[in-house]
Amino acid sequence: MSEFSLSCAVVAGTSRGAPFGSALFFVLGGVLHIGTSLWSLPIAACIGGVISTYLVFLLARPREDGRASIVMLLLTGLAVNALFMSAIGFLSYIARDPQARSITFWSLGTLSGASRKAVEIVAVSTIAGTIIALRYAKQLNALMIGEEEATYLGVNVNRLKWIILSVNVVIVAVATAFTGVISFVGLVVPHILRMIGGADNRYLIVGSALTGATLLTLADLIARLCVRPAELPIGIVTSAVGVPVFIFLLRRRRYVF
Repeated sequence: MSEFSLSCAVVAGTSRGAPFGSALFFVLGGVLHIGTSLWSLPIAACIGGVISTYLVFLLARPREDGRASIVMLLLTGLAVNALFMSAIGFLSYIARDPQARSITFWSLGTLSGASRKAVEIVAVSTIAGTIIALRYAKQLNALMIGEEEATYLGVNVNRLKWIILSVNVVIVAVATAFTGVISFVGLVVPHILRMIGGADNRYLIVGSALTGATLLTLADLIARLCVRPAELPIGIVTSAVGVPVFIFLLRRRRYVF
């Protein structure tokens, strides 16, 4: 969407804004005596994800042509992520013990809190978002060759960007509300599939979803078995595996991002 294939929810700020929204809801909910429900966390996470993502694209947008450059997008995304991480740390510091444990849950990432209702909510948002993304797969393919070229081919670039960005925010925020921040799965998996089967979004979107879900299940199995009877946060496992793969992708000269 930004003509830069390393863009992901971390760069866009969504993966840190979403848990901030949930953490803020927990802290304010305890102070204001607001009752929690299964839907309150996804809603709070979506609000946080929208705010953080909007901040990244607003601050990264240059004054001349209204487009965000790759460097500005990366630097702004890192800065906004750091801002929300510090905010989450502050909320964890002032929170009570049960609230602090809930906030730590999002910062480490785990599937231990999965329930049938939570799975249903995440499944609905993910499947609906995937269907919408597939509907625009051909336009995304056109956008990969450049915004001007896509415009010549009849693509409404601005409309496409906002639709896909909105879909991304909802999917990531809802998933993050229940699982926390699980790093590198959404960054590494699409690039491995690109190297194997090409960059056609008609197949890449579904392939990334299925492959990512499979690898996440394997990572959860490792997290549950390697330190039994305790459970290792799944974010530690995905980061330990994802970082070397990410470095390999960066150093692979024949692979162009």
